[in-house]
Amino acid sequence: MDVSTTMKKLGLEQAIKYLYKDPEKNAGRLMDWADRFAGEEFGPQRAVIRDIIEDPANPYHGFVMHMIKDVDREVLTAVAVNFFVNASLIGWPKQEELRKKYNCNIPWAILLDPTSACNLHCTGCWAAEYGNKLNLTYEEIDDIIRQGKDMGVYFYIYTGGEPMVRRADLIRLCENHDDCVFLAFTNGTLIDEAFADEMLRVKNFVPAISLEGFEDATDSRRGQGVYQKARAAMDLLHRKKLLYGISSCYTSANYDSITSEAYYDSLIDMGAYFIWYFHYMPVGNDASTELLPTPEQREVVYRRIRDYRMRKPLFAMDFQNDAEFVGGCIAGGRRYLHINANGDVDPCVFVHYSDGNIREKSLLDILRGPLFMAYHDGQPFNENMLRPCPMLENPQMLRAMVDATGARSTDMQSPESAEHLCAKCDSYARAWTPEADKLWNTSQSGKK
Repeated sequence: MDVSTTMKKLGLEQAIKYLYKDPEKNAGRLMDWADRFAGEEFGPQRAVIRDIIEDPANPYHGFVMHMIKDVDREVLTAVAVNFFVNASLIGWPKQEELRKKYNCNIPWAILLDPTSACNLHCTGCWAAEYGNKLNLTYEEIDDIIRQGKDMGVYFYIYTGGEPMVRRADLIRLCENHDDCVFLAFTNGTLIDEAFADEMLRVKNFVPAISLEGFEDATDSRRGQGVYQKARAAMDLLHRKKLLYGISSCYTSANYDSITSEAYYDSLIDMGAYFIWYFHYMPVGNDASTELLPTPEQREVVYRRIRDYRMRKPLFAMDFQNDAEFVGGCIAGGRRYLHINANGDVDPCVFVHYSDGNIREKSLLDILRGPLFMAYHDGQPFNENMLRPCPMLENPQMLRAMVDATGARSTDMQSPESAEHLCAKCDSYARAWTPEADKLWNTSQSGKK
């Protein structure tokens, strides 16, 4: 560890210790630390955070105080150091250096499936298409993380399958890479007291529990009793003073309830610290296009989430409608990539095509390969940031990239051609385009 890295980590740790002496009075000390070490990086983001910390009227001021009060101090310190120092202040410059050196995308985060196995079989789950016999070995996951850290990547997200099927290995990886943050999308049913204690011990593991809405909606898709098991997991995590959040997918069937104020407020009441909203994607040969939201429904989601963010203390991310904050599509290694349980490296968790496998090539070689370079050269796929995706909103783009690079389907059970997938998105893209253009032009005019 070099002197600069040590100074940054010690500086943040000392700032957090000072913060806990009088959170309301000393919170600004954290931003003084960030301004000192970040230089020109992340200026606008730091300004927003400073306003939150220093303005008691800001709805997120209470959210920050809630974290300080209700999250274990050592857990909050470990996550803050790994996220703000390692993943951002140290990792980002390294990523930028390699982007320039190799003229390719270098990710900020890596998603990977430790296993395709799951203790549930949810209706319409694309992960279930892989079956339940695929696994990345512990050594393979460890090597992915080591390659990632060599590129400046300190943020790893587990998907599946159900990652918690491999919970012993996940804890071991947290131990061996205590400089990283690990987040897992999970159904929550395998989180018990023993695992919560392990989370407290390693301090760098954060679950995002998947809910389909209220109890009836969740149980109808995931199975009877799953909602209450997920609630019990959240109660346990809250009692143990651990960080956790929610993951929800909106469709034409549930968009109204899952983005309702009542649902949003219920998550705040449960003590969740974030919610990650995902737009339904018609991935898989048997995926229904009827679940794709209409333009009017997607606009409702867009407006509701942005309204809640302005006045409610819960950090919300809208994966499909927030592209303007990250400059468009983040897949293809631009900000993240996905590695399935067979080792295939996909450009996106929803785009199951690949021309490289981690058992045959290094991550850097795959990032410099034809498919990922096609992403690199094509991004952004649309100047309208409400139409960022090369599959959902610009299906002609994904067709062209898969055809030109010879990428193959990575669905082990029922390989789906790019033409079949994109054909399911054509009418959606045509219907969404005029509404998206209207929304985008209005929002940009307002900013001017």
